[in-house]
This record gives sequence, structure tokens and C-alpha cells, in this order.
Amino acid sequence: MEINWACTFFTELSGTEVYRILQLRSKVFVVEQNCVYVDADDKDAVSFHVMAWVNNELAAYCRILPANVVYDVPSIGRVIVHPNFRNKGLGVDLMKNAIDYTFAIYSKQQAIKIAAQCYLLVFYTSFGFVINGPQYLEDNIPHIEMLLKK
Repeated sequence: MEINWACTFFTELSGTEVYRILQLRSKVFVVEQNCVYVDADDKDAVSFHVMAWVNNELAAYCRILPANVVYDVPSIGRVIVHPNFRNKGLGVDLMKNAIDYTFAIYSKQQAIKIAAQCYLLVFYTSFGFVINGPQYLEDNIPHIEMLLKK
């Protein structure tokens, strides 16, 4: 499986890329997770978008937000792997790339924060993220803030 990785600022995304991103996020976060919420939250416009393409299909995605949009340091969010590409290690590759891109783009920053879905705690701790606050509900899904220091 040949994977083409890209990390692109919002204004540089093509219309097709934006469509595929929103389509995948809706498919998983709204339909699969049965969570009704407005996904287009105005944060995309200030974000970098990490994409894994396989044969012109968006296989994995996340966004990198600058400091002071969600947290006082950069954050990674909307981490997602297309259902057709799960259990192939793509989620691990996505997070490794996202962490590397984040520290490269925001080189003066010393940490990354995430809002992790609690069922993925083991996954995120495998990258060095540590719990950084109490559990809370976001859109009726248990989350926890996590921090990764450089």
C-alpha cells in the first residue's frame, strides 16, 4: 500500500481535499460515533491538515492547530483513520507524522496538547502523551486532556 503524506495549510487545500476531509470526518465522528455536532468549527482555517492518501482516497487525517486556538500550546485534533484502512498501523503513522510536523512547524514550542477520547488513552500514551487534567464529556463522549513535552 503506497501512502502519500501531505501537511497543508488550510488556504493551500484544494476544494476536493476540503470535501474529502469533511466527508471523512462526518462519516466517522457524526455517523459512526452517533454524535450530532457542527464539525465545521472555524478552527480549520487556522490549521495545518495532515493527510494520508492511498490511490486518491483519504485514508487518514488530522489537523494541527496553533497555540492559543484551543490550548496555550499547539494541538492535534480530529485524528481519524478511514474505516477501510483501519488495523494496518496507519493511526500510528498518522500520529508520528503529526507530532513531527507540529514540532517542525512550531519549532519554538515545547509541548503539544490533545483532547483524547478516553478509550484511546493507551494509544496516545504510547507516543509519550501524559494525562493533564480530569476526564470530561465532550459531545457526550468521555475525553481527557493530554500533554506531550518535546
